[in-house]
Amino acid sequence: MKKMKSNKLGTMPMNRLVLNLSLPMMISMLIQSLYNVVDSMFVAQISEEALAALSLAYPVQMLMLAIQVGSGVGMNAELSKRLGEDRRDLASKTANNGVFLGFVHYAVFLILGLLLIRPFFQAQTDNPVIIQYGIEYTMIITTFSIGKFMQFVYERTLQATGRTLYTMITQGTGAILNIALDPILIFGLFGFPAMGVYGAAIATVFAQIVSAIMAFTFNAKFNDDVDMKYKGFRPNWTVIKRIYSVGIPSMIMTSITSLVTFLLNNILLQFTSTATAVYGVYIRLQGFAFMPVFGLNNGMIPIVSFNYGARNKKRMIQAIKICLIYAISLMLTGTIFFQLFPTQLLGLFNASEEMTAIGVSALRTISISFILAGFSIIMGTVFQALGNGMLSLWVNVIRQLVVLIPAAYLLSLTGNVHAVWWAIVISEAVAVVFSAVAMRYVYKRKIQPMSDHMEISHERFAEDA
Repeated sequence: MKKMKSNKLGTMPMNRLVLNLSLPMMISMLIQSLYNVVDSMFVAQISEEALAALSLAYPVQMLMLAIQVGSGVGMNAELSKRLGEDRRDLASKTANNGVFLGFVHYAVFLILGLLLIRPFFQAQTDNPVIIQYGIEYTMIITTFSIGKFMQFVYERTLQATGRTLYTMITQGTGAILNIALDPILIFGLFGFPAMGVYGAAIATVFAQIVSAIMAFTFNAKFNDDVDMKYKGFRPNWTVIKRIYSVGIPSMIMTSITSLVTFLLNNILLQFTSTATAVYGVYIRLQGFAFMPVFGLNNGMIPIVSFNYGARNKKRMIQAIKICLIYAISLMLTGTIFFQLFPTQLLGLFNASEEMTAIGVSALRTISISFILAGFSIIMGTVFQALGNGMLSLWVNVIRQLVVLIPAAYLLSLTGNVHAVWWAIVISEAVAVVFSAVAMRYVYKRKIQPMSDHMEISHERFAEDA
């Protein structure tokens, strides 16, 4: 039997394994968060309207991310499970079909970018400057999104086989390249023309293409757990169905976030476009708290999926507990930071007096919900890793569509924009309750019955190691 590198998912001490897989992803996602902040900081120097345009464009970016994350989660869970079962042939088929889906998804957004961007912005505002900035930015990031889609596919393959260090390198390189190009292309440095918002978009897609090429190269040279061959490839609809069975709920879940952002932007626009700009700034700043937890999730999924396939209950529970402790600790740190330094954070975006007044209240209020969100994020990841993506979907539907938007609308009727931010806290509190109930259900049905197989799994991995 071939001894696969991915067997560390079943043998390495759990805390070490979680850190080994997650730390590179957490670092790379922190770099991604830094890029998002720096990108918006440069755009804010153009004007507050340009910053508002990026906030209105965010739902489109979230929709692209929804497709990427959904298919990535499905592919990651399926691939790791097959490796846990020692089925390299099925793992390779999963990876190859994931690449195929990446091209399909890009084609969809190419068409949407060409046809629907202008009406999308016109439906949100009648400010011609914001509309023009929004079209300039979003047209580029959709029609040239091939780099982002392929980067995501190849990075997920590296993650699922335990090679997260390479993912850190690809994401980190892309983010640093993006940060370096932003001022050059936006303001016209070193002989380049000043392209404004266009420059920000071009810097983004160029960095994504470079990252995709790097991720492809790392898979080709260093990933021998899967055999990624493209000559004579034919889509395998059974494999695609398995990817989507886990991935579609995640796609819908993140798509709901896109819809909710669109609706919340429109609620805030009833007060002032500055409130929308504040929300856009918050989304970028909260990445410093949330992105490390998402990096933790990316390391957690292959661990839980692999040990689920190997029927190792003890290691699954260890992974969940450790990740939950880390997630809550990270979120608590984020809450403290937002409570202590809201004015300084807003100052990074050239905030006006009005923007500061609205933003300080927003950052302090919303950050109260961070710890609650950390718990729900980890529980949702467990559901996805075990093939119960629908539970994550239902919790998210309840949190955002059933609670958040109605609460935000009702609070907006007070005529006080500061009241609207409490809707996010309320929705996260409700999500914790439903996540706990769903986790109890999953534990009883899928984890608790696995106890009879624990010793067999342990012996099997000891022999393979």
